[in-house]
Amino acid sequence: MAAIEVSSLKKAYGSLVAVDGISFAVDKGEVFSLLGPNGAGKTTTIEILEGLRERDAGDVRVLGLDPWKSGYELHTKIGVIPQGFKFVDYATPKEAIGYYADLFGIRVDARSILRKVILEDSANIYFSKLSGGQKQKVGLALALVNDPELFFLDEPTTGLDPQARRAVWEVIRTLKTEGKSVMLTTHYLEEAEELADKVAIMDKGKIITSGTPNEIIARYGNVERDSLEDVFVKLVGEQDAAQAG
Repeated sequence: MAAIEVSSLKKAYGSLVAVDGISFAVDKGEVFSLLGPNGAGKTTTIEILEGLRERDAGDVRVLGLDPWKSGYELHTKIGVIPQGFKFVDYATPKEAIGYYADLFGIRVDARSILRKVILEDSANIYFSKLSGGQKQKVGLALALVNDPELFFLDEPTTGLDPQARRAVWEVIRTLKTEGKSVMLTTHYLEEAEELADKVAIMDKGKIITSGTPNEIIARYGNVERDSLEDVFVKLVGEQDAAQAG
C-alpha cells in the first residue's frame, strides 16, 4: 500500500481553481517533493492531505485513510511542519516536546528527540531566543514526538542560511534511512534534487510533470549541463506562455 494516493483531486475557492484534477502516489519509505511557484496549489494540496481542508472532488488516501473523514486517527500517524512554523516565545524546546507529548497522551524522551534534530544543547533556551534554523529544528522535533509513519514538511528550510538548511537535510535523510515517508514542498530546487526520490512539478493547479529528478532532467533538459532548477524554469515558463497565448 502506498503512503499517499491521490486521484483527480480538485479544490476551488469561488472562481479560482487552486487544485485542478491532479493525481500522484507516494510510496512508503520515499521522499516525495512537490515543487511549484507561489500560487501553484502546493499548500492547498498538502492541507487536504493533512485533513485540514475538504476537497471538492477526487479521491485521497493517506496511510489508507480518508484524511477528511478520519482526521483524528490520521493525526496520530503523521508528523507535520506547517509553512512558517512558530511556537510560544517563552517556551523551551524541551517544554514544547512535553506539551506535544501530553496532547498525544504519550511519554517520550525529550533529550533523545532533541539529539536527533541536533538541538540538545538548546533544550532549555526560550523559543524567542533561538536562531531561525534552531526554530525549524524545534518544528522537526515536534513532528517526531508521536513517532509518525509519514511526515508533511511544507517549505521547512525557507529563509534559513545554507548551514542551517543542510542541518535540516540531514534530519530528513535520517528519517528516510528509518523507513519513514516524507512529503516535502520547497522553493529550493537543489533541495529536491538532493533529497527527493520522486518529484512532481505543479503550476496553476496542475501537475505538469513527475518522475525522479534524473528522469525529469533527461526528459526535458540537457543531461550533461542542466539541473532540476533549469528544467523547472523552462517548464513553468512554457506553461505560463501557453496560458497567455
